[in-house]
Amino acid sequence: MTRNKTLSFLTAAASSALLAACAVGPKAPPADLPVAGTGAFVGSASPTVSTAAARDDWWRLYEDPTLDALIQQAFAENNELEAAFANLRAVRASLSEARVGRFPTTTTSAQAQRSRASAATVQGLPAGQDAPEIDTYDVGLQASYEIDLFGRVESTIRAARADARAAEAALATVQVTVAAETTRAYADTCSANAQIAVAERTLELQRNTAELTQTLLDGGAGTGLDVASARAALAQTAATLPTLRAARNEALFRLATLTGVTPAAASQAAAACVRPPELTQPIPVGDGAALLARRPDVREAEANLAAAAARVNVATANLFPQISLGGSIGSTALESGELSDDQNFRFSFGPLISWSFPNVFAARAQIKAAGARSDAALATFDQTVLTALQETETALSNYANELDRRAALTEARDQAARAADLSRLRFNAGADSFLLVLDAERTQAAADAALAQSDALVTTYQIALFRALAGGWQADS
Repeated sequence: MTRNKTLSFLTAAASSALLAACAVGPKAPPADLPVAGTGAFVGSASPTVSTAAARDDWWRLYEDPTLDALIQQAFAENNELEAAFANLRAVRASLSEARVGRFPTTTTSAQAQRSRASAATVQGLPAGQDAPEIDTYDVGLQASYEIDLFGRVESTIRAARADARAAEAALATVQVTVAAETTRAYADTCSANAQIAVAERTLELQRNTAELTQTLLDGGAGTGLDVASARAALAQTAATLPTLRAARNEALFRLATLTGVTPAAASQAAAACVRPPELTQPIPVGDGAALLARRPDVREAEANLAAAAARVNVATANLFPQISLGGSIGSTALESGELSDDQNFRFSFGPLISWSFPNVFAARAQIKAAGARSDAALATFDQTVLTALQETETALSNYANELDRRAALTEARDQAARAADLSRLRFNAGADSFLLVLDAERTQAAADAALAQSDALVTTYQIALFRALAGGWQADS
């Protein structure tokens, strides 16, 4: 083939390739958000929340220095966060590797070789004489560059870039989880201590009552039934303490793990906390559009969708030939000192076209598989969006309703305490039996315990709401 014909052939092939490049794969399916989910939340009408923008550092709203220090320690020492950072570095390294496809690949070589041909292959060599030994020296440089006419390289890079965004979002998800779980473990520790204090106060009151009934019985003014009932109430309250102490220790040990220390080194400040952290202002929640932009799991699902679509393009590009330009330069000589001589210089260059035409059916199967994964990624994105909205609305509802429940329990506790005081006064005046006093005290103890449990639930639901709002990560992480 003449030089002109070769150039004509390459020009025609390149033109055909450029035309084909417009149709080597579909665009990524649109990651549309439901319009109804981008406005105000259903639960945002509650006076316990505001439509101000949600905060990343939401735990500072509690104005608790101990909690601030624990969050800082968790961000610095948590092992799951460290693993997420390492995974992100690995994915970013893969992105850098993919970007290398945009540049030529080069190989250098240097060789010194002594060789001797078989005597049978050397013409004119006298019988019985060995072929001469020859020293050969060679240095060279080879380079090749893939012409990305069908977008295979660029689609690979686009997929790797989306993988990096997904890894960044996955890291942010871990940060959200660590912030929320650290706060919850601290709050659970405080709540357990508060419930233990309530049980111990009740226990002291019931112990005094049991001693009084025994004194009355010894003085002939009481009954054995009064003593047995008082001691039964005392034992029932005492039975709640081991469970509460176990819950307190479990929360404290969980807090130790989250902050990267052993249970023996758990925070003493947290162990001494006697009441759960409280808010003094409505929780800022923003709206649905802001939520979906903040939620790292939504961003991760969107990035995975983009990566899956790019890999469809990669699979489609494999249907077409791969065209590379390659060349080499070097020098080969019989003496090392002659490598620089002009006559020993060598070079070569030219295009290389490779096409796995016999595997076209396998390539089409790969395209179908990649397309199916893209469809699955789109469905996952849609589901993630709905789940984010569901979690937020559920957290808003739980929080608002638990506040209402706590208000009712506070009224019940106050009335139970008043009833117990009146019952003691009436007993002392001889107007009521001691069993009525015991019943009033049991009612008061149950009301105190229920209110303490509701205080713990209010904090738990607050933290669940903060977690649903995806606070606790930094966009530049």
